[in-house]
Order: sequence, then C-alpha cells, then structure tokens
Amino acid sequence: MGRDNFSKNTIQEEKKRATIIVISSFIVLCIIVAVIVANNREPKKPEDKQGDHGGKNMTSTSNKAIVAICHPTPYKDTCLQTLTKVAGNTTDPKELAKFALMAAIKSLRGAKKDSATLGQLAKDPLSGQALESCRELVRTAVADLRDSFAHIDSLEPSKLNKHLSDLKAWLSAATTYLQTCQDGFKNTTDQVGPKIKDILMASRQLTSNGLAIVAGLESTTKDLSNVSKTHRGLLGIRGGFPSWVDAGKRKLLQESPETIKADITVAQDGSGQYKTIRDAIHKIPKQGNATFVIYIKEGVYKENVILGRSMTHVMMIGDGATKTKITGNLNFSAGVQTFKTATVAINGNHFIAKDIGFENSAGATGHQAVALKVQSDMSIFYRCRIDGYQDTLYAHTYRQFYRNCTITGTIDIIFGNAAAIFQNCNLVVRKPLDKQQCTVTAQGRNEKHEVTGFVIQNCNITADKEYYPLRFNNPTYLGRPLGQHSKTIVMESQIDDLISAEGWLPWAGNFGLDTSFYSEHNNRGPGAVQTKRVTWKGIKKLTPQEVDGFTAAKFIQGDDWIPATGVPYTSGLTNVDEED
Repeated sequence: MGRDNFSKNTIQEEKKRATIIVISSFIVLCIIVAVIVANNREPKKPEDKQGDHGGKNMTSTSNKAIVAICHPTPYKDTCLQTLTKVAGNTTDPKELAKFALMAAIKSLRGAKKDSATLGQLAKDPLSGQALESCRELVRTAVADLRDSFAHIDSLEPSKLNKHLSDLKAWLSAATTYLQTCQDGFKNTTDQVGPKIKDILMASRQLTSNGLAIVAGLESTTKDLSNVSKTHRGLLGIRGGFPSWVDAGKRKLLQESPETIKADITVAQDGSGQYKTIRDAIHKIPKQGNATFVIYIKEGVYKENVILGRSMTHVMMIGDGATKTKITGNLNFSAGVQTFKTATVAINGNHFIAKDIGFENSAGATGHQAVALKVQSDMSIFYRCRIDGYQDTLYAHTYRQFYRNCTITGTIDIIFGNAAAIFQNCNLVVRKPLDKQQCTVTAQGRNEKHEVTGFVIQNCNITADKEYYPLRFNNPTYLGRPLGQHSKTIVMESQIDDLISAEGWLPWAGNFGLDTSFYSEHNNRGPGAVQTKRVTWKGIKKLTPQEVDGFTAAKFIQGDDWIPATGVPYTSGLTNVDEED
C-alpha cells in the first residue's frame, strides 16, 4: 500500500500534540501581557468607539490583565465585557485564554442554532443555499475553536514564532468563514441576509479580536523569546522533516503511474477498485496521519467531488493534467450559489494533487462557476491544470502552494482569502463575453490583521489563442479588491501585453482603493511596464526587505512543510532560468 502504518497510540499522541501547540501559542501571549501588567505599569485606557463599558475603575490585577489583552483589539468593548463577565478574580492567563475561546465557541454555537430557525423565512432559492452554506461554515469555525481548546496546559516555547504563524493562519480562516457566510446573501431578495448579519455580529467581533491580539503581541514575543529563525514543522521533527510527512510521501511524488503503489485506484475501464472518484473517497480514513494515495487513471470523470474536513493527508495522482480530468458544470446562471459550484472541493488538511486536471465546463455564460475550491491548510498542487471562466480557482482559506500549474479563466480567475503562493505557473486569460473585462485575481482579505494574500512568483501571465486578437478591446487587469484589505503581489513574472497599462481595476467605486495592498516587483515583459499604473494609496513600492516577506519561506512558512514532500520549491527569490 502507498502509506506507512502508525500505531494508534502514535496517531493519538500526534493529534493531541497538534492541538496543544496551537493553543499554547495563545497562552504564551497572554502570559507576556500578564508579566507586563504585573510590572506595575498602568495600561492606557482603551479608546473604544463602542463606549467604555467596564473600562473605568478597572483596578484589580485581573482587570488590568484584561485591559492589556483587549487593548489592541478592534472591538475593545466586546473584549472587555466578555472577559470581565466571566473571569471573576482570575489572574491566570491560561484561564483567561480559556474564557476567551469558550466565549467564541458559545457565540458560534448560538449563531448556528439561531440560523436554523431562519429556514422558514428563506423565500429566495439562493437564500436557502446560502443558509445551508452558512451552517457548514459555522460548523467549521466551531470545530477549529473546539480542537484548539482541547488541550491548553502544555507549552513549547522554543517554537513560539512558528506557533504564532500557525495560530494567525487559523484565526484568519475563522474570520473568513464568517465573512463568506455573510457574503452568500448579497444577491438574495428576502430578509434572511440581514438577520444572519445580526446573528453573526458578536461571533465576528470575538474572532477578529483574537486575531488582533495575536498580531499585536507578535513583536513583544520576539523581544522576550530567543526563538530560532529556522523552525521546522507544526507537529515536531522526525528524521529532519515534520512528523506529519510520512517517509513514503516524498517517494510517492517521484514515482511514475506505472510503478506507484496506491491505496485505491480509480479507472473508468474497470481496472481499478472503483470507476468513480466519489465512490473511492468513501474509503479514505478519517483524520489519517499517513498519506492515503488515490491513483486516478486517464479519463474524463464527469462528477462533483467533495473531500470532507476529516479527509486529511490525501494525495491524488493522475496520468497527466490533460489526461486525467475531473469536470462539472454547476454555475451561478443555473441558480447555484458560487460557494456550491465547485467541481472539486478540498477541505481536509495536507492535501496534495499531482498531474490532474480540474474543470468547470459551464463556459462564459455560466458566470460564476468554480472548478476547484480549496480550504486545506498546507495543501499542494503540482503539475495540475485548473480550467474555467469566471471564478475558476477558489483559494478560500489557509496556506496553499501551487507549482507548475496552468490556471485559465476570464473574470477573477483566482479569488478567495487564502495565503497562496503560485510559483512557475501559467495564468492564461480566455475569451470573455462581449464588453467584459478580465481580472487575474480578486483577493478577499477583509481585515488588516489577516495573514492572507496571493503571491504570483515567476509565472507567465498570457492570453490564449481565442482571446489574443481581442486583448486590447477586452482588457485584462492583474487584480481587483474583493476585500477591503485585499493583498496581491506579482513578482519575477513574465507579463504579456494583455495587461492594461493601469494594471489594477476597482471593484466598485472607491472600495478598497486606499486600504488594499498591491505591489509589483522585478517583473518582465511588455505588460510589466508601470509608468501608467493607477496611483491608489493601496499601490505599494516594496523595499528588498519587504519583498522578502512575501517569499514562500516567509509568507506561508513553506520551508517547514513543502521541501519534505519532494515537490520542486523555491524558498526565496527565483532565478528566471529556473526549471523543474
């Protein structure tokens, strides 16, 4: 079989260790704040637009600690009221952390319960779909918080910076899920959307506050902790690699289809155990720590595939991106909510795909039609092809890495709020409908503390044959702001002349123009000329040091998890002649 066997005890130990590490980083932050407060320094009174409930007369040690923890949050009043209400005389930072997490969990569970009563109000079919998606998204957020809360009393301070990065990635995903829930009602006509917004308000404030606390205290932890700058993986090291990378994973990616030993083989001609992918995925172990390999033989598989959150460490290998293709045609024009149009949806962490094609065949008239949706932390797509028109790739959440892939489309080809790196990829713009303008990206970062964004590195941005003669009539832009704090960096890439001289396109009016973060660095080709680029406040000129922060090693902590898989990988800046 294509995976190593682990003892049940080892698997349980790794699961426990993972949750301990995530929550421990939060505890350390609270400890640091408590130390500062205990050093007789009176914290400044928080300036809060919401008011000063509980902010005056906070003189006890417990209340001082709460004020210090809440100070950097965007919703200070919510933070102060929540912790003051339940903390009593507690001064233990670990207990305060537990209270904060439990408040978020209870709020989300309440939102889930309240949303169940809204089904009767959903007169618009799209509202019904959006409500169903909301329940899924809230469940995911609750699960993240519950797993993190499970073990809170252990600590690994030697890896504090790495754990902070992991925690910020998780919290950024949680805020994104709640935003996605709310966004699902934008095109609906009944009152369910406004009610959902009200129901989720407290939950969104609590998760945003948690993210701000972590981000605001990161500089303090750097001063107080002598942590190595070269950290290894989230779950510890075994044989020089993260312990979640079993010894066979690197070898598997180097195998040819003829020699690979898969756990399951899917073949339309009956030569495998299953003829469809949907039948095969039911055999994937739940919460597996060993790589589970699915070999999908050459063929066009007309089906919609969803890998659930519990389907972890799955590797799908095909016979080639144009030989093994998974295709579907769900689309918004046919009455399907964008979130539900994906031909393939990946929700389990540590997913890897190699030599597979993902397609949504709805065409330009289908409007929003997703080929691939990814909400898998530390996921990798290598030598894959992702084809569609509008909204081809939904890079939704967590850390993602794409290498030597071809991604095609028209409007918002790559969208979502993941922290995603695209290296050595071909981004190909197709022929849109008449009078349509094309955009390569629509990054959805909504809060300034979210550690998300798209980085396009050493890629080719080009036009396909049908679009090429129309490229000046239907211009293409590098991106537009899907979120208020949208972030996209294009660097070291070949940009052909299809890209408009302005470079970047507004979403609607002035939305995000001042608060987004868009930058181009060391690109080449006729479309890389920046003399006529837009001059929004959101357009940034980066120093070499700032550019380094958007390399794979820094932006998605890639050194910790990508090299061990055997996938070609550039940790820092590239050489343009680099080949795989």
